[in-house]
Amino acid sequence: MRFAIAVLLSALVCSSLVWAEAHAVPNDLEQDFAEQLALAEAALAVRSVPKFYNSERRALEKRTNPSGTYVPTTVKCPTNSSGHVSTLVRTASSLSSEEKEYVKARRNVTNEYLPSYLNRLNMSDFDAESFLEGTDLTIGIAFSGGGYRAMLSGGGFLSAFDDRTVNATDDGHIGGLLQSATYITGLSGGSWLVGSFAINGFPTVQAMQGDENVWDVSNSIINPGGWEFWDTTEYWDYMLDAADDKRDAGYNISLTDYWGIGLSTQLFNYTDGGPAITWSDIRNQTLFKNHSMPYPIVVADGRPYNTDIVSTNSTVFEFSTYEFGSWDPSAYAFVRTEYIGSTLHNGVPVNSSACVQGFDNAGFIIGTSATLFNQFILQLNSSGVTGVIYDAAQDILSNIGDENDDISPFEPNPFYGFNDDISYMYNETILNLVDGGEDYQNIPLVPLIQPSRGVDVIFAVDNSADTDAYWPAGWSLTASYDRQFGALGNGTKFPAVPDRNTFVGNNLTARPTWFGCDASNITGTNGGTTVPLIVYLANHPVSYFSNTSTFQLSYETDEVEGMITNGYNVATQGNGTLDDTWAACVGCAIIHREVERRNATHTAQCQACLSKYCWDGTVLSQNASEATEDPDIEISSDNTGEAGILSWKSAQWSIVALAIAVAAAM
Repeated sequence: MRFAIAVLLSALVCSSLVWAEAHAVPNDLEQDFAEQLALAEAALAVRSVPKFYNSERRALEKRTNPSGTYVPTTVKCPTNSSGHVSTLVRTASSLSSEEKEYVKARRNVTNEYLPSYLNRLNMSDFDAESFLEGTDLTIGIAFSGGGYRAMLSGGGFLSAFDDRTVNATDDGHIGGLLQSATYITGLSGGSWLVGSFAINGFPTVQAMQGDENVWDVSNSIINPGGWEFWDTTEYWDYMLDAADDKRDAGYNISLTDYWGIGLSTQLFNYTDGGPAITWSDIRNQTLFKNHSMPYPIVVADGRPYNTDIVSTNSTVFEFSTYEFGSWDPSAYAFVRTEYIGSTLHNGVPVNSSACVQGFDNAGFIIGTSATLFNQFILQLNSSGVTGVIYDAAQDILSNIGDENDDISPFEPNPFYGFNDDISYMYNETILNLVDGGEDYQNIPLVPLIQPSRGVDVIFAVDNSADTDAYWPAGWSLTASYDRQFGALGNGTKFPAVPDRNTFVGNNLTARPTWFGCDASNITGTNGGTTVPLIVYLANHPVSYFSNTSTFQLSYETDEVEGMITNGYNVATQGNGTLDDTWAACVGCAIIHREVERRNATHTAQCQACLSKYCWDGTVLSQNASEATEDPDIEISSDNTGEAGILSWKSAQWSIVALAIAVAAAM
């Protein structure tokens, strides 16, 4: 069984690389693979002293899962003030009481901070103190998917937004946006970024980058020991044992369990990756308890049972530390996060003595947000994989596909029997979730455009790979715009955006671009008070070619530095080098909706920002797909370099190491 899993994961890496890179497999692949396998087997004769991949790390003082392991625990169900078993599911008609309380307290923090922040941005002819008096501004930050590219480049953006970063409060920088934000969302690779910071207590990017225990991506998650094969063997043995223990306890497991455990060891600064750390445990972090961090949310998509295709109308689910669920009419419900895994009917526990805690394992949650396995299955036949690897992968993947184990199965479905008049999943015993970007909404904007949250401005960080050269092309925004007109729009409104050709042809991805500048032009919004301004920030080579493959699984130290620095430079426009008014324009974007609500007039400085960065409605008719195919570095830097596309040779070595490591662990 374990060797089969190794072969499966190896095949997944192969097929995803071929599909994503659109390269044909070399004709001599099988011969090369056999030669490398022989060399690797010989290398096993010289093993290092056995040691586990993870060193001792910190422990959380209080955690939700009482087992202390990866296995969920059965506990007594909570009761209400009358002593009756509590209803654990509610309709999505409003924010939860816990979120309302957090946001209220968070706004007390941001309201005190915002005046000094806006003043630091050198906004001219503007009195921040008097403008903000009695006003609650709500800022959201959204980080797209895109594997480690999204995590590292997004880390650069996050570092630029954080006033704790060295030099981030200097002229031309924008540090403090993070401290001013109410919400922060992540999806797929962006969920690794948001998740690693929330679970680790919200440290700085610099602290994460410099910590030897976390964010070490010099070796891939598939082969973390590098040439220390025994380290990788022990790592996989631990991972497989943890998943096996969960299965032996009666829970259905999937590839996401292995994926999530691996992510935990790499991203969470706890002993063994914190196998008992849950998404609910975010509430126990000091900086969350004192409302110093934005409210973190990660996103996944629902996939109807026994289907392979996720449509644009898929149900968008969100995970917060308090609740899991969806605003979409297909679910329109939320369950308490800490009790996911409990058997419920119409929101009430079936057995008052048998609720579950620990199913919301933090690694499993961010693994769910980043589950790409169904795409591998869909693309395997056209991937170019041939020979022995294809045959082995085809057999195993076919079985997994038939069993629907290529997704994250949330079993039992917490929404079983709930909202049976509107929900398509009320009679499904299993809730299947997949990667949050598979409906093409690769930036997690859906949580932030909900009217109940009243977000004024969203800084949307796009590290997608829409073009053949792995640069963004605005696809996520067009998908979010289109979605509002479908059955699952549920009254949410999204600003008009151009088509993909215009995004690329007019270089809207090469500079910050604002959408929804005139809220009065957005129909059905009663003045646009519930429609956020979208500040679109796309990955672009300001100081480094950061267009690495989504499936690049390892980065050298200089690559990590280049990716993070480039993200910082995109966020700050080269610390004002590309536009010395950009910092002030960030301030103008923050206050823009409130200026509109008051029917007031912007300062001349802010009017100039609107003129420069707002999309003017121009749409190109011709195909402009090659406009940013080969962009140039904008600022000379010692950190510039070629995009780190994972080669077939290095991919094969990772695959060989994995297969041998797991086989040795059997």
